[in-house]
Amino acid sequence: MIALGCDHGGYPLMQEVIAYLDQAGLAYENFGTYSTESCDYPIFAKRVAKAIQEGKCDKGILICGTGIGISITANKQKGIRAALCHDCFSAKATREHNDANVLAMGARVIGPGLAVEIVKTFLQTPFSGDERHVRRIGMIEEDE
Repeated sequence: MIALGCDHGGYPLMQEVIAYLDQAGLAYENFGTYSTESCDYPIFAKRVAKAIQEGKCDKGILICGTGIGISITANKQKGIRAALCHDCFSAKATREHNDANVLAMGARVIGPGLAVEIVKTFLQTPFSGDERHVRRIGMIEEDE
């Protein structure tokens, strides 16, 4: 199950992502927003993070205008590894190396065709499980 969240700036691009997920038959839960009316992205980043933390969803997709604020908010939540990706190489690498569980994108940065390709890459790429990557993820997760 994939958790979806966006703000008003990300809403139109999220509709493209939803269309792809529907076409591909992939299960998701939409945590909002549900319009282009101005809203605060931290609300939706936290909803997506909570769904992953509670085990309701395995991965998340977040979209705001740039992807920056929404990814910063998500990364403040325990157990969330959100990666801001605007290309397929980054989406593939962050799954293989970082076992990222949230993809963040900026609707004002990329178009719908590329966004869908990034989503496909992120969702289809498994974590490598290499020892060095497991070790580094453990270091990310450590509290100091």
